[in-house]
Amino acid sequence: MDPEVLNYISVIFSGLINTIILTFVGIAIGTALGAVLAFMEVMGPPSLSRVIGWVTRIIRGIPLLVILFLIFYGFPRLGIPLPPLPSAMLGIGIRSGVYQSQLFRGSMEAVGRGQLEAAFSLGLSKWGAFKHVILPQAVRLMIPGWVNEFTIVLKDTSIAYAIGVTEIFTEAVHVAQVVLDYLPPLLIVAAMYFTICYSVSHISDRLYRKFMIPGLGGSIEQGAENV
Repeated sequence: MDPEVLNYISVIFSGLINTIILTFVGIAIGTALGAVLAFMEVMGPPSLSRVIGWVTRIIRGIPLLVILFLIFYGFPRLGIPLPPLPSAMLGIGIRSGVYQSQLFRGSMEAVGRGQLEAAFSLGLSKWGAFKHVILPQAVRLMIPGWVNEFTIVLKDTSIAYAIGVTEIFTEAVHVAQVVLDYLPPLLIVAAMYFTICYSVSHISDRLYRKFMIPGLGGSIEQGAENV
């Protein structure tokens, strides 16, 4: 590797803070939004379920880059100017939320209608049953899918480069433009992404083996509709 590139590694690493912020804030927004959307789609009235279903399909059909541009350039027209970093957080969080809603939905359905009906028999409301019975088990079931979404969000942070966020990919491009060689800086960034993704996947595998719930199944939607 060119020694000149090695001198700029610290510059590339300086973008790691924004990459981490985008990843964790984006995944947090997505998790909260996904849980709410899944609750409304699975346990809400049929009309609301259809609306949520269509909204999530529409957003899933829009590229993340377009979502970022719509927020960064569109919100100021509504009188809500957002700097690049918050715009990227919101865009990544929304995109992650609609995908996580499907993770939550699948995990909720895997818990089964029997437990939902048992919660109703104890006098719990739909929200109470979701919060105290369904959600804790669904979260444990969705660990592998959630970790996969985490790695997707991590890699999607590089798209924030398009609206001026200086994360590790942006810094690598800046270094490449200085040393007039794109390959070494991009290899460094690729190694950083891989290291983080591999570490998270390894930790998640251990967590899933520890908290996995065998023998769950059934449909929860029918149980919710009967209440």
